[in-house]
Amino acid sequence: MSRPETGGSVDPDTEREEASAREEERGQAVDIGASVGRRFADALSATTVMTTLLAVLSALVIGAIILALASDEVRSSLGYFFARPGDTFAALQDNVWDVYVALVRGAVGGPNQLSETVTAATPLILTGLAVAVPLRAGLFNIGGEGQFLAGGLCAGYVGFALTGLPLVAHLPLAILAGVAGGALWGWIPGVLKARTGAHEVITTIMLNRIAILGLEYVLSLDAVQPIGRDDPISRSMLDSATLPRLAGAGRRVNAGIIIALITAVVLWWLLERSTRGFELTAVGLNADAARSAGMSVAATVTIAMAVGGIAAGLGGASQVLGVDGRISAGLGGGRGFDGITVALLGRGGVGGTVAAGLLFGALEAGGRLMQAQTGTSLDLVSVIQALIVLFIAAPALVQAIFRIKPGAVTSTDVASGWGT
Repeated sequence: MSRPETGGSVDPDTEREEASAREEERGQAVDIGASVGRRFADALSATTVMTTLLAVLSALVIGAIILALASDEVRSSLGYFFARPGDTFAALQDNVWDVYVALVRGAVGGPNQLSETVTAATPLILTGLAVAVPLRAGLFNIGGEGQFLAGGLCAGYVGFALTGLPLVAHLPLAILAGVAGGALWGWIPGVLKARTGAHEVITTIMLNRIAILGLEYVLSLDAVQPIGRDDPISRSMLDSATLPRLAGAGRRVNAGIIIALITAVVLWWLLERSTRGFELTAVGLNADAARSAGMSVAATVTIAMAVGGIAAGLGGASQVLGVDGRISAGLGGGRGFDGITVALLGRGGVGGTVAAGLLFGALEAGGRLMQAQTGTSLDLVSVIQALIVLFIAAPALVQAIFRIKPGAVTSTDVASGWGT
């Protein structure tokens, strides 16, 4: 657009028009394409608490059927079920009931099992929150894995590289480094979405890969590897940068769960009680209306992704500083992707995400004892988790199975202001 000049100065009306056009272009960039995150949030808002519980129950039932069909004893007893039904029920008890009992005992059967459940749940809660916060703004953050790795790498490096510091200084610095790493890895796709319209699903997937390859490269450096070793692992965290344990010797539960719960409380306040949370909700509901009301959609999108990155970065930091004690190539372990499942099961809310993280932590911890006692593969836990996602994503299927009429169960909002 040409600039008409009057005495060497720019016409104020023209300048205002150009500024308005630039703002409109930025807004269109944010709105390019259908928002996967907004559709994802709409699906969650249609899911009731009862439907969620029935989805978990359905997954457990189908898991039991899979166990039964995989058992030679159960299959053979079905051939003479009408003649000797007791044999079939005995086989079911040996191959299904005992497996689920071992799963429960491994999760909550004692102090050691509870410690493992909480330890496994800590990173899942934080990566789940990394998905739940952007969802409020209609964004789908698939980058939890990369943000988790970035936070763990930064926290871990500070944890072994800085020497001579006391615990009260070293540990907070390491945690802040994890926050910075996760925030950066979340901020990048947020800025790209706000300024260029690049879809957050694509950019976060790409950044996940960059984080994985970057971690492998860093772990190959002599400055990171332990002296005398060349495998992809870092030096051990110094005691001054290690999260304190919360239980007796031999139990791994540590202060990481406190960090996770504090983060959840802070994010709940941010989303439900703050002006910024209201803006996130407004943008998630209707970006055009929020923009017309004077809200900066670009800034809100960027902040939502950065805050999600902070949560995932804290997850990586807590894992390195509290559990692993060093950085390894298997640091992520798919926890960033599991966070998507946790946020889905938690229906996008902070409290629900914490509860879902504890449930999945229990499944992970219980699965190990289940495998040791019954010989059942840990793949059963993965199957149950996948079935939960399937049923949560298709609430109409659950309602059809249990003959629940639409609207018969009172729905609870995913988050304040979303509605159902």
